[in-house]
Amino acid sequence: MAGDPPLIALNDARLRFGERPLFDGLSLTLSKGERACLVGRNGSGKSSLLKVIAGLQDLDGGERFVQPRTVVSYLPQDPDFSGGGSVADYVARDPAGGPDAPPHAVEAALLRLSLDGTRRLNSLSGGEGRRAALARCLLGDPAILLLDEPTNHLDLPTIEWLEGELQRFRGALLVISHDRSFLGSLTNTTLWLDRGRLQRLDKSFRHFEAWAEELQQREAEAQHKLDRQIVREERWLQRGVTARRKRNQGRLARLQGLRKERAEWLRQLGTAKLESASSGRSGNLVIEATGIGKTFETTDGPLPILQDFSTRIRRGDRLGIIGPNGAGKSTLVKILTGAMTADSGSLRLGSNVVPLYFDQRRESLDPEASLWESLIPGGGDTLLVRGRQRHVVSYLKDFLFEEGQARQPVKALSGGEKARLLLARLFAQPSNLLVLDEPTNDLDMETLDLLQEVIDDYEGTLILVSHDRDFLDRLVTAVIGMEGYGRTLEVPGGYSDYQRHRLAEGEAARAARQSRAKAGKTGEATQKGSDTRARSRSKLGYKDQRELDGLPDRIENLTAAVAKLEGALADPELFSRDPGAFTRATEDLAKLQAELETAEERWLELESLREALAQ
Repeated sequence: MAGDPPLIALNDARLRFGERPLFDGLSLTLSKGERACLVGRNGSGKSSLLKVIAGLQDLDGGERFVQPRTVVSYLPQDPDFSGGGSVADYVARDPAGGPDAPPHAVEAALLRLSLDGTRRLNSLSGGEGRRAALARCLLGDPAILLLDEPTNHLDLPTIEWLEGELQRFRGALLVISHDRSFLGSLTNTTLWLDRGRLQRLDKSFRHFEAWAEELQQREAEAQHKLDRQIVREERWLQRGVTARRKRNQGRLARLQGLRKERAEWLRQLGTAKLESASSGRSGNLVIEATGIGKTFETTDGPLPILQDFSTRIRRGDRLGIIGPNGAGKSTLVKILTGAMTADSGSLRLGSNVVPLYFDQRRESLDPEASLWESLIPGGGDTLLVRGRQRHVVSYLKDFLFEEGQARQPVKALSGGEKARLLLARLFAQPSNLLVLDEPTNDLDMETLDLLQEVIDDYEGTLILVSHDRDFLDRLVTAVIGMEGYGRTLEVPGGYSDYQRHRLAEGEAARAARQSRAKAGKTGEATQKGSDTRARSRSKLGYKDQRELDGLPDRIENLTAAVAKLEGALADPELFSRDPGAFTRATEDLAKLQAELETAEERWLELESLREALAQ
């Protein structure tokens, strides 16, 4: 933090990529307690800078300084599993060639990330591989953590767990991520790598867009005439920061209106007017699922994915599907679109539904073909996009390509540009039902912003599977949570609305338990006039009874303390204002929640025993 000596520093750093300079004269420091994010447009050199800080890439000029005996841990964007072996061996192995970690530490790390250490590396899914790399990275209590896209391929519970771990981390953290919610809740410093310059904001990522717009306006005022190269490089910032902030005001208002409409529709589904509402809206019906059940047979026995699941999707709805990996999100999508048959229940697709499916694996691009040929393989210069003819160059400009790139081969594109070309090809195809399964994986922020804009302008119906909370909040009108073992929950709104609903459910259940506890205490007091012999047979022991009598008050006090801390932590400025207070409040909240859960379980145990003895 401010005032602490830096653990690591770069001074006058210079690095080139071929003939192109990535940065020149760059200086940077990281101190204990700093949780910084590194942001910048695709190709600006963020990952290269992270490798330089980690000591894995040499500078062309300048100096790198690390405090003696400082342990630096680095998570690459694409972990290397080529060495083979088991997950436990991989986690234990020191990437720098030092001694392996002790078995007990490895076992603890694997347990924290729900990994089987006996699994072979080559059998891991993308999410499992990312968790294995994180387990290795977090092992050994490093002083500096450098993380390149740590949330890629992780499900929401793991992302939220990782947020908590990193918030408790005492060293210095520098992270690259496209997950805005992750960065906004985690960071206290923002570093912006822009055209080879590094600019610093001592606030969380939540303040980035306003800050970037302010810096851009200052630059425009100071520099009246920019050369063509700078205009080209700033094109996205002009579109993606200033213009987007203005457009989003209208889009947000429209999204809120759609969410209210979806909420009203869901309320109608629970009433006896279901059929009349359906008959009046039959022209708008896209998908109707009633009483859907699906179970898979596993080596451990039957695994229910859906139990008595029902929903109705109308034209223009934007449905988000969330849940942990393995909960059945992709299965639900396949059943809803008719690609998979349910074990029970019924499915009805509306008339003239033309789905377009974008799965996690993405489609391939011919590296030798030009961008023009990728969009029009059969030749020509126009394509039909949503009912109207578009010139291929004009259409490519919608996806942030320059006119001169139209004839370039695909192999010359960066990773973000290839993703944008895939999106251009996807949205050129006719459809009125768009199904996106984890579309945000491996996309940079500028491509995510572009994808959001294209989806926002899409006139059909959307089904979106995603772990990106900010993306869901910006786009969907309802969320279906896959909660495991066949349980589902549909809530109008975005991910934040879903979380608030779950919190309210938990508070209601807790209040009900407290009410039962108080009722039990009162009921116990009414039995004091009973016969002594019967009382001795039907009562708890003195110690247990005294504990039971005191538990309702203890539960009430703990509940109040938890609510107070949750209120304090809801302040979005608390971390940037007082990181120490935020950390203490987070740790205290975890302890109090554990105590509350223990107290409630103990009350239920004693109350059940008391009732059994009284019978």
